Amino acid sequence: MTDRFRLEPLGPEHEAEDHAAWTGSIARIRATPGFAGRAWPGAPLTREENRRALARHADEARARTGFAYAVRTVPDGAYAGCVYLAPPRTPAHDVDVRSWVTATHADLDAPLHDAVQAWLARAWPFTRPDHAPR
Repeated sequence: MTDRFRLEPLGPEHEAEDHAAWTGSIARIRATPGFAGRAWPGAPLTREENRRALARHADEARARTGFAYAVRTVPDGAYAGCVYLAPPRTPAHDVDVRSWVTATHADLDAPLHDAVQAWLARAWPFTRPDHAPR
């Protein structure tokens, strides 16, 4: 996606890294624009609950009803966060977009947001994304 990070489809194979990333960054995620008033992240899920949630994301991608991506740093491949594309919550938008980065990769938040916005405009059919500004 950029020279600083790449996206890969999120699935159960990411469970260990994903669980460690978000449970170690709950306060950061809750403070990220677009996550206020959302149920997630709530109380930490068990590893099995997290694996099931990641399997659900993979199922949604196969059904083309939602898309979730792991954010990996370049060049080391560290797990740095996630991007989610989901059905819109209001008729004013055609996609709900959320992105977060771990506390240790906070410097990637604005660049990730901007890259996702450019990617949506270039490669997706959406014209009215709901993606909280940074």
